[in-house]
Amino acid sequence: MAEFSININGEKHNVNVDPSTPLLWVLRDHLKMVGTKYGCGIAQCGACTVHFNGTAVRSCQLPISAAIDNKITTIEGLSEHGDHPVQKAWLEHDVPQCGYCQAGQIMTASALLKQNPNPSDKDIDNAMSGNICRCGTYIRIKAAIKTASDSQL
Repeated sequence: MAEFSININGEKHNVNVDPSTPLLWVLRDHLKMVGTKYGCGIAQCGACTVHFNGTAVRSCQLPISAAIDNKITTIEGLSEHGDHPVQKAWLEHDVPQCGYCQAGQIMTASALLKQNPNPSDKDIDNAMSGNICRCGTYIRIKAAIKTASDSQL
């Protein structure tokens, strides 16, 4: 066990965990931030996606020891009132069905738009290809990303 000080959503948090503990479990079990979901545990589905210094990463495979001196943003920290352009577009296009993959999808889409404010269909497909939606709302997801890209500053 070791003491770690990590920056989550702009706030410092101290946790005492094994250095190999995945960030996902620190978020969910120690910090009670349950918006980031567990899906597969092998970084293949995208449900656990968070921003690591602005880049979308899978928190189920990121050891807490790698989070030191880095900025982590979870779905809870994406926007204070759920009014990020991607979140608003998600609602406009009725993307959520079961909702389980949504946090990871939104975090991946928002990272894409931060890096590329006007992505092509191919850019969207490439960025989102690793995020699984069991309900199959991929067409709505793409439409929401395009709507959000139109509303970016």
